[in-house]
Amino acid sequence: MSSFEPRTGRAQVALAGARGVTADVLSGQPRRDVVRNSIFGALLFLAVIIALAGLALLVGDNLVKGWPRLTPELLGNGTSSLPDNAGLHSAIIGTLWIMAFVILFIVPIGIGSALYLEEYASGESRLARAVEVNIQNLAAVPSIIYGLLGLAFIARGPLSLGFTVLTASITLALLVLPVVVLVAREAIRAVPPSIREGSLALGATRWQTTRKQVLPAAIPGIATGVILAISRAIGETAPLIPLGAATFVTYDPSGPMSGFTAMPLVIFNWVKQPQPEFQVLAAAGIVVLLAVLIAMNSFAIWLRNRYEQRW
Repeated sequence: MSSFEPRTGRAQVALAGARGVTADVLSGQPRRDVVRNSIFGALLFLAVIIALAGLALLVGDNLVKGWPRLTPELLGNGTSSLPDNAGLHSAIIGTLWIMAFVILFIVPIGIGSALYLEEYASGESRLARAVEVNIQNLAAVPSIIYGLLGLAFIARGPLSLGFTVLTASITLALLVLPVVVLVAREAIRAVPPSIREGSLALGATRWQTTRKQVLPAAIPGIATGVILAISRAIGETAPLIPLGAATFVTYDPSGPMSGFTAMPLVIFNWVKQPQPEFQVLAAAGIVVLLAVLIAMNSFAIWLRNRYEQRW
């Protein structure tokens, strides 16, 4: 028997007990409240069905429209002014380079910020309050503002990194970092206080408690935030336009200081073209972008579930 099977059994028993208590509470409610709860649940279910139906309609429309161009040549060819020779190879490589550096930036900074705010910062600390307010405000800033920020301070200005993969990665990391911090804080806050208290009572230091107990228990929730952040970053176009990202690149990005293009930019450029062939290409590119996004998310979810089973 593996080490996590007893925990799984206890979790199932606890879940069954919680369901039984919830059923008892609901059964004792007035009939009017039961009807209202049922109507509200039905409306929520209907909203989910409508959203999924709309998503399926959009994906199906692009799949049907772009099916003639969903060929190996679309993935193997580079950008071209001729629709018959145009492809996404350089854009896919550029997108993977950018996402790799985005993950490299947001994971340590996001988790470190969340741990500081939840485990170490005092509630009366001015620094902690200032950081918390700014994170919440930055989460609602339009993405184009981050593009202008990247142009003024990263591509040019103090850093002067130019229009490179590293510039795009830092800009997108700033865009999605508030999401990672907020979700990571909620995941850390959800860890039961008894885990911290028990570890400290046994003589562990605060850092040992955070590293050995709190952080492993919060990893599944933190991984969810990272997945959501990557999903947003991979489809962003507005922040990359001010950075001078080219839509016509005849070479593959080869490193952090290389020029680049990305899949959303190429698709955006194809949509603007008047020729019907480019519209078909754009539909096929949308399907490929969704496939890359689903593949990356599936891998991240698999890693999260595997790590969760080990704990």
